[in-house]
Parts: sequence; structure tokens; C-alpha cells
Amino acid sequence: MITYWNYNNGFTALETFRKNCWISVTNPTSDEIEFLTGKLKVPAEELNDILDPDERARTEVDELWFTIIMRIPVAGSFNGLPFTTVPLGILISSNLIITICQTKNELIPSIIRNKKLDFSNKAKFVMQIFLQVAKLYMHYLKLINIQVAEIEKDLEKSTRNEELHKMLRMEKCLVYFMTSLKSNDILLAKLRNSKLIKSMEMDEDLIEDVVIENRQAIEMANIYSDIQSGMMDAFASVISNNLNVVMKQLASITIILMIPTFIASLYGMNVPNNFENNSWGFILVLLISLLASAFGILLFRKKNWF
Repeated sequence: MITYWNYNNGFTALETFRKNCWISVTNPTSDEIEFLTGKLKVPAEELNDILDPDERARTEVDELWFTIIMRIPVAGSFNGLPFTTVPLGILISSNLIITICQTKNELIPSIIRNKKLDFSNKAKFVMQIFLQVAKLYMHYLKLINIQVAEIEKDLEKSTRNEELHKMLRMEKCLVYFMTSLKSNDILLAKLRNSKLIKSMEMDEDLIEDVVIENRQAIEMANIYSDIQSGMMDAFASVISNNLNVVMKQLASITIILMIPTFIASLYGMNVPNNFENNSWGFILVLLISLLASAFGILLFRKKNWF
């Protein structure tokens, strides 16, 4: 899908592209790809790289376009993961800015809703996109932490591996986030020394804010990952211990049930037992079984086995 945006105290949608507008491309069709490569002269190789889900963060320069590829977080179901990262391409020419992403994401709507962006300065607009991306990472990291806390509650009583699998998926999400955030940090360092930034008047405070927010997101991801790794080891032991407790209880119940079975088996044998002609024989055997079982339960309680 391709949308065109003009800025005038906020973004407004256009029916077709104009000079100095922003073109947002999400999950482009073959016709839209042909339009980008044909009419707008977007390099086909760069476009293919942006649409590659494993593409790393980097910059490219050719005669018409200054290309920035960064990694942004997205929420959804991706190979069983609730969160992952995908490339976002920012292509800058003398009269256009194009953003391209293969997946629907929350970044583009957040940019459109933000009325404080400075679209007149392309370099500043790019830095503001980086700032929005860093904030989006931190938002998703908080969501991951909330989901991990919910899984913890289930793990405390669990004897299954399902909760550990959920924790493992969250750990994978954090690994993707850390890798992408670090590559974005390297990209930011390169951009600070690039011709695009140096050729335009750039607010150093904004650049510093972007770097701080991105590194804060990196620290959050590292902290959450370290905590979660420790929790997974601890809860693996908890699940094993919970299973041992259940097995111990089942073994105790089995032993208690064996007592009346053993007594009934003895008096059920076809041999003289002094109770075969007693009208109270059945009741006496039953009472003996109950008393022996009660004694066994009390003994197990005292030993804390039951």
C-alpha cells in the first residue's frame, strides 16, 4: 500500500505524490514495486534489500537517493513470536522522502499522529523517526515484561513445559530486539558523520536525545534478557521440583491404598482365618483396614511425606 503525505501543522493525505512530500510504502504489491522502480527511479537492488526480513541496518548512497535501512519493532505472530524486528528503508532525494517497510507497523501511524515533527528539514525528520523507533522499542519491551510477569505466575504452579516454551519465545524476542537496537546504534554513529547531517543545519540536542533513547532501549533489553535467562534456569528447577512433589504425593497415596488391599487379600484367601464363620468378620476386616490406613496417613503426615 502506498500513501502520500504533505505536512502543514500535521500530516494530511494526498491523492498523488508531489514534490517535497512523504511517500509511505507498506507491504508493496508488484504493481507498486514497478511504480517505485520505474517512475520514482528507486534502485531495484535497494528495494529488494529493504524487503528482505534479515537485512541489516546500513546506509547507501547513489546519484539520486540517500538510503537508510534501520530495524524497527513490530507486534504480531511471526513464526510463533509475539514480537520481532523488520527493516525500514528511508530513501531521501532532493524533493522526496520515501519510507518502505514489508510489514504493517505502529511506527508510521505514530509519525502521522505526531504534530511536532519538523518535515521541512529532511535530516531532522530522519532523526525524529529514529527517536520514534527508540520509543517504540521501549514500549514493546514493557509489554514483553508484562507478559513475562504473567507467565511467571503460571510457572510457579506448573509441572508442564508449555510455560517454559513461552518464556523461550520471549527470550528470542529480546535477542532480536538487542541485535537490532545495537545495529541501529552503529547506524546512528555513522549518520552523525554523514554528508546528509553535515550538509544541513542539525540540532545536536535532538541527535543526543536519539542516541540516549536508543541506548536506554538497549540497556532495558539487556536487563530484561539477563533477568529472564536467570528466571528460566530457576523455573526449570521449580517445574522439576513441582513434578517431584506430585510424584511423591502419588507414591504416598499408592502406599496408603496398598494397606487395605494387602489386608483384604490376606482375609480373602481360601484358608482358615478365624473370621470365616464370624458374622462380624467383614466389618472387623474393614475396621482393621481403616485403622491401618489411618495409622499410615498419620505416619506419613509426621514425616511430611503426605
